Amino acid sequence: MNPAEPQPRPSETPQSPGLTKESIRLALTRVLHPSLGRDIVDVGAVRKIAYCDGYASITVAGGGLHNDQRASLMQQVAAAVRLHAHQARVELQDVHVEITDDAPSAARPAAAPPASQQSPAARQPASQPPPSTLPNVRHIIAVGAGKGGVGKSTVAVNLAVGLARRGHAVGLLDGDIYGPSLPTMLGLSSIDPVVIDRMIQPFFVHGVKAMTIGKLVDPEKPLIWRGPMAHGAFKQLTEQTQWGDLDYLIIDLPPGTGDVSLTMAQTLRLTGAVVVCTPQKVAQDDAIRAVRMFQQLGVEVLGIVENMSTFIADDLDPPREYDLFGRGGVQLLAQRLGLPFLGELPITISLRENADRGDPTANFAQGTRLAASLDTLVTNLENQVALASFRMGAKTPTLTIS
Repeated sequence: MNPAEPQPRPSETPQSPGLTKESIRLALTRVLHPSLGRDIVDVGAVRKIAYCDGYASITVAGGGLHNDQRASLMQQVAAAVRLHAHQARVELQDVHVEITDDAPSAARPAAAPPASQQSPAARQPASQPPPSTLPNVRHIIAVGAGKGGVGKSTVAVNLAVGLARRGHAVGLLDGDIYGPSLPTMLGLSSIDPVVIDRMIQPFFVHGVKAMTIGKLVDPEKPLIWRGPMAHGAFKQLTEQTQWGDLDYLIIDLPPGTGDVSLTMAQTLRLTGAVVVCTPQKVAQDDAIRAVRMFQQLGVEVLGIVENMSTFIADDLDPPREYDLFGRGGVQLLAQRLGLPFLGELPITISLRENADRGDPTANFAQGTRLAASLDTLVTNLENQVALASFRMGAKTPTLTIS
């Protein structure tokens, strides 16, 4: 060591150049305040930012928020900081978020730096959706549920296949990085992944371009992801897959309201979300949480699907029908929440068999109750996407010269 070089004082702790208070503050502009509809930096809700040796501490004003909003805000703040650390290649040990009882100082124009000193991201309106990292995809639709076991992946797969059968260019992303099911449901076991110029080539099956983490890891390996790892895995599947031009990208989300959903909402410009639920009340309770999560993240809920609405024993002649979980509860839930009801799907033996052998196309065999239900679901989704696109201003005038 050259003694002529200045040495840091013993009391000083070197700070990582990839993570600073200012960079964390900029990352927090991705988080919307639950009641004010603007980012928490813009409304003056960020009271304190501290970072040292892999530990970040954020204090946010949360006066007037109820407990659910406070919990959601804490999750979003922590997720934004973790995502920023991951992108900056900084190992983050922990994020501590404190929500205080004082109200944000929403009107503090003098405290804001001049526009010329703000970054382009900070100057964007807080209500503006994130710029799309997939500019060649017209519509991105998330399929989620508040709990597991309600058939979310079944709905996502059949929506994608149904849209493709109508002539749309469709992609299907298995965002359930904890329990990917697309390798089985699409019959991908004998197909190996291909990488060209550092881009993963999607599998083209049943008229759909598909990608799943299940084909990039050992099929029997447990997928145990910490928050930053989950962010990175989802972003890799999204941004490093060669999707090409698509009319629709359907994203099958993991159950619940965790890190992957937050990453998706922060990095992708979604057309909307579909929530899947079964008829019984215990499933409806969790579906409401999923609806509120999407609304909290600024993602329009295109509608709710009632899966397992009835069981049809189609091996009997004539087929016999059973209401295993009750029936019609999701339609009433949609009415209560003021959301579109996209349709109901029955359980059939053929649906299970086709999923196990990776042949979702067989679900659309003409003349069956299942095919009719799927066609209704696809039609209703197309209609809701058209309405959502109009509301988002996605329609632009065109000039045809002949």
